[in-house]
Amino acid sequence: MNFETGFAGDSLQAGEQQLARRRKLILIAGLVVLALIGLAVWTHSGSSGESSSIGGDGVLPRVTVVKPGRSAVSTTVTATGTLAARREMPVGVVGEGGAVSAVLVEPGDWVRAGQVLARVERSVQAQQGASLAAAIQVARADARLAQNDLDRASALVSNGFVSKADLDRRTAARDAALARVRVAEAQYNEQQARIGRLDIRAPAAGLVLTRAVEPGQVVGAGSGVLFRLAKGGEMELMARLSESDLASLSEGDQADVTPVGGKQAYTGRVWQIAPVIDPQTRLGMARIAIPYHKDVRPGGFASARIVSGTAQAPVLPESAIQNDDKASYVYIVNAQNIVERRDVKIGQVSANGVSILSGLSGAERVIALAGGFLSPGQKVEPKADATGATRARPAQ
Repeated sequence: MNFETGFAGDSLQAGEQQLARRRKLILIAGLVVLALIGLAVWTHSGSSGESSSIGGDGVLPRVTVVKPGRSAVSTTVTATGTLAARREMPVGVVGEGGAVSAVLVEPGDWVRAGQVLARVERSVQAQQGASLAAAIQVARADARLAQNDLDRASALVSNGFVSKADLDRRTAARDAALARVRVAEAQYNEQQARIGRLDIRAPAAGLVLTRAVEPGQVVGAGSGVLFRLAKGGEMELMARLSESDLASLSEGDQADVTPVGGKQAYTGRVWQIAPVIDPQTRLGMARIAIPYHKDVRPGGFASARIVSGTAQAPVLPESAIQNDDKASYVYIVNAQNIVERRDVKIGQVSANGVSILSGLSGAERVIALAGGFLSPGQKVEPKADATGATRARPAQ
């Protein structure tokens, strides 16, 4: 009897504990549900408040707009190309050649017109010249003898001691002797000219670019170019341009040339514009003359910025320009304060801003900043930038 009573009491106590745990779990679950509902309500109310502050019902985004007008801007063309001597002068062997006895210049030296660059050995030619000089003396002696003979015959012909025919023969002998003198002199002068051509000389004043000869080297007419000179030291950039860019240039346009790897730009001028276009590449060449400078090296690569004139165009801050896969564009605000997209073609970029070549007249109200957060068709509240600064206030 006591055993049964104890067993029933234990069962009742276990049931009460299980019921208490169940009630506790239900209470915790209810608290969690209430917390989630409160969080959702708070989040929704916060999002609604933020949306209202940015541009909810009745509140429009305020943007800063500028009217660019039209300003005088420089029309520039950029190009790249190869540096070269404006007038390159290849110098080789003019005469018969021979063994080089001396080379008198190095690359980078300045030379004057006619200056000797190298000498070819001439001992044989010198002896031939001496022989011809002696032949002149012999011919002159014969000519003097013939003249004296003629003079004596002329004095005796009036007395009848010398016939007229004999006088004619002596005159002919004198004339032949004088002709032989002139032949000997011409042969001597020819030899001297040949000897002079053994000196390899600069055809004009300029800068020595390359040297391809050494003492002891045997040179001749087939030896090729021994020296290359830049006439006057003038260099040029052979810039390749598209047809449209080439059409906008004129001879005399100023250009700033910057060699690759250098920071300094050198001022030059367009001196020649190609009369033809390459049918394969559709490019033409503009040649820009540059004064000599040690950093302007022929064969190098350089870029050029060519100023081809001035034009009237709108100028916008860089922050107003947007880009996508289609084109560059800006957002303008129309008369109803609605955002419109306007595709533009941009020109020169400078410290003053970006020039607009086409797409704007200058009278539009252009959104100066934060255009990336707007979309066409959106209504905004425009605010003019009275200072012309490139700033805009985001929507409040």
